[in-house]
Amino acid sequence: MVVFENKAIPKLLLVCLFVQFSVSAANFFQPFNVTYDHRALIIDGKRRMLISGGIHYPRATPQMWPDLIAKSKEGGADVIESYTFWNGHEPVRGQYNFEGRFDLVKFVKLVGDNGLYFLLRIGPYVCAEWNFGGFPVWLRDIPGIEFRTDNEPFKREMQRFVTKIVDLMLEEKLFSWQGGPIILLQIENEYGNMEGSYGQKGKEYVRWAANMALGLGAGVPWVMCKQTDAPGDIIDTCNNYYCDGYKPNSPNKPTIWTENWDGWYTSWGGRLPHRPVEDLAFAVARFFQRGGSLMNYYMYFGGTNFGRTSGGPFYITSYDYDAPIDEYGLRSEPKWGHLKDLHAAIKLCERALVAADSPQYMKLGPRQEAHVYWENTQSAVLNTTLSESQSACSAFLANIDEHNTATVIFRGKSYSLPPWSVSILPDCSNVAFNTAKVGAQTSVKLVENALSPKISAPELVMTKNEVSSISESWMSVEEPIGIWSESNFTVQGLLEHLKVTKDESDYLWHMTRIYVSDDDVAFWEENKVSPTLVIDSMRDVLRIFINGELIGSVSGHWVKVLQPVQFQQGYSDLMLLSQTVGLQNYGAFLEKDGAGFRGQIKLTGFKNGDIDLSKASWIYQVGLKGEFQKIFTIEENEKAGWTNLKLDATPSTFTWYKEWLCGPYCNKELYLK
Repeated sequence: MVVFENKAIPKLLLVCLFVQFSVSAANFFQPFNVTYDHRALIIDGKRRMLISGGIHYPRATPQMWPDLIAKSKEGGADVIESYTFWNGHEPVRGQYNFEGRFDLVKFVKLVGDNGLYFLLRIGPYVCAEWNFGGFPVWLRDIPGIEFRTDNEPFKREMQRFVTKIVDLMLEEKLFSWQGGPIILLQIENEYGNMEGSYGQKGKEYVRWAANMALGLGAGVPWVMCKQTDAPGDIIDTCNNYYCDGYKPNSPNKPTIWTENWDGWYTSWGGRLPHRPVEDLAFAVARFFQRGGSLMNYYMYFGGTNFGRTSGGPFYITSYDYDAPIDEYGLRSEPKWGHLKDLHAAIKLCERALVAADSPQYMKLGPRQEAHVYWENTQSAVLNTTLSESQSACSAFLANIDEHNTATVIFRGKSYSLPPWSVSILPDCSNVAFNTAKVGAQTSVKLVENALSPKISAPELVMTKNEVSSISESWMSVEEPIGIWSESNFTVQGLLEHLKVTKDESDYLWHMTRIYVSDDDVAFWEENKVSPTLVIDSMRDVLRIFINGELIGSVSGHWVKVLQPVQFQQGYSDLMLLSQTVGLQNYGAFLEKDGAGFRGQIKLTGFKNGDIDLSKASWIYQVGLKGEFQKIFTIEENEKAGWTNLKLDATPSTFTWYKEWLCGPYCNKELYLK
């Protein structure tokens, strides 16, 4: 009972407070244990067939979380899955961030409030097309460190972060045995692909990581994905487009699919990947048909790489992933609806699926087969129809021919199976769902103005007709070229990009002064040659300036640079702007990848020989002025000195632009650079 001592509180407020209390109280779990056997996870003493949807909490705003979770539940999900993101939670060593988009506790509690379970993949390496694979850049600076191997400095830091997350979940009572939604944890991530690169130390690291995780007292099972040598008490799991043939490394472990890739990420300039929902549904149905027990969509909602979180190199900021819920939080049809129907059909089979230790196999044709699950396999006879009160029977009929429809006979009845499809028969007789027959309607999305959702059709037409005049309201401000603040510093020789920027900015200015003599100019004219800037290797983007003028741009991942340059007699300022476009997020030895330049930088073609710029005196400046002034924020943008953009204006090399994003109907501004 809730008692309000202040009798002056309005009645309406009393009603609202009571409703909020009752909703929250009704959605807490009673504490339950999670174990497993060879067939499935055992939740509160019962085997379960589980559908999971991947949602990365930092790839959405907290305001979006409730709707995303609700749409996932409506679509048939039992579980929500997410990585944790070390560089977001600990941007500076020892300084933690669990606020805003990184409020992990709030996100997990919202999942629990919706009656869903949670799969928390701590890693802490995540890949995920996330900047540096989730590792904080400061980790590189720890003396003697080598990532993801039997290396004491790395293991010490990794254990500290994993312990921090587990302790936080324990403190907030978010594990199942505490009444929370977390039923499963993951340590490491797809390490099996990298293990061979580290030799014996890799094998030792896997054993250490498993023992470390198990020793934290989380009280729920742990998994390792793509880790066929996962130690005995860790469940090895599958990540792939198809996992129906996957078997764990022990007959005592269930078959779990931690990443069902329902799309793919996109690179700058690349195509938008698309996976047809018919194929996705086929893969899911085949997984459960052949003994799978938990399947997680990677992603169910992909979302957005906000700020500088995109991995790389050259991954775009959208992480839509062709997921059932698109980047904006809208249902992507027919994918969302078709999968919802699939999940409902699988749930109709759950009684038989969890009762049978293994299915009974029947070959129905050259590329057609059935798997039958009985609640009581000892008394089941395939050609006998039993009532539901006696035994539950469910069947999956598959046609793995990619091109031809097949007609098969199953238990005396004829079934037509489209190419590359699975028919689900919850009662071993009637088809509830076929993966190739899409009943969900393809949607036509109209993204409404969030601040003015009731714009009429005439107003929308008028807005379209006014597009030609919108350019008159654009404003701009030029970004200075080169050194722009007193925070610059001078060093003899070249410094590695990330050691200077600490990943606080993608941009790093390098400036040095070049002296050209009369003899050099005469030498060039006499021999009809020009000097050349030679850089052994650089990544991802390089812009080259002489006296503030852009003379060349190069992009690529560790590519050689040969840039002709022209100098006047006397002193000239040579400026190099190196830029990262997402740090490497996948592969072995990430700590050695770095950014900026590798090897030697020199100027060739001078009369007295090459000039080794690697040993020159360089002035360094981190970032762009507008970036550090935060002129892209509502609070700071007016300080930038914006001017109206003239249509005939000659743009500078770097210009910030500002415009009304929604025309005359909202007040949200868009900034481009």
